[in-house]
Amino acid sequence: MTPTMIRKLSVPFFSITIVLLASQQLSAQKKRIPPGGRIAIVADERLAALRNAPNLSARLIRRLSRGRLVSVRDTRRNREGVVFDRVVVTRRTSGWVQSEAIISSRRTGDDARLCYLIEGSDEFDRVARARIFVDIFPHSRLLPTVLLMLGDAAEEAAAKLSREAQRRLERREIPANGAPEFTYYLNYSGLDRYNRQGVMFTFDRLSKQFHYEGAAWREILRRFPNRPESIEARKRLEHLSTKNKRKV
Repeated sequence: MTPTMIRKLSVPFFSITIVLLASQQLSAQKKRIPPGGRIAIVADERLAALRNAPNLSARLIRRLSRGRLVSVRDTRRNREGVVFDRVVVTRRTSGWVQSEAIISSRRTGDDARLCYLIEGSDEFDRVARARIFVDIFPHSRLLPTVLLMLGDAAEEAAAKLSREAQRRLERREIPANGAPEFTYYLNYSGLDRYNRQGVMFTFDRLSKQFHYEGAAWREILRRFPNRPESIEARKRLEHLSTKNKRKV
């Protein structure tokens, strides 16, 4: 192999290496567990204001995003009756956050509380919180209910994503001699955040419709065949199979 050929190969290889390293570093940062205490996760970001004291008027340190891991060190109820947890976010960052903002597998009743929060959520919020439940409470008696909600929310999202993708792609003419039309749909950026939650969609080329691929419903049938939710999951999968005959 000539020096010129080596130079040509080394540039893309170096680029791929950088991308892989960056991806690995990002993954490690997301999974980094704060030191000590009881591990919890932010499920309701609307209440996740980290403050320097257990008081709603205390100085704001930062906002915690949904899915953020924290380590609970202490719990306190203030004069207003609001419960706060003292949490460690990183080795250098700690503070007080309203207790309802976070969920822990070691706190009794948190699975029911998160399930209730999921029921009151809409669209992507329901999907994201349901994914947190699946990860944190794999043995909860409420898991089949949450899996059913996850699947239903994903299928509802598919209908909305289909409308959005059609509207945006029709606005921009797709080149006749370019990439196949369906690939523009399957690369639609609106799918990205669902993909990061492990939620995948199929695509019907003729109707130009996305559909949820059904993993949550299949999980119900596999793990909870005798639960009432399995009847509903089977109905949804049978209905889905008729829609996906032309799937990619």
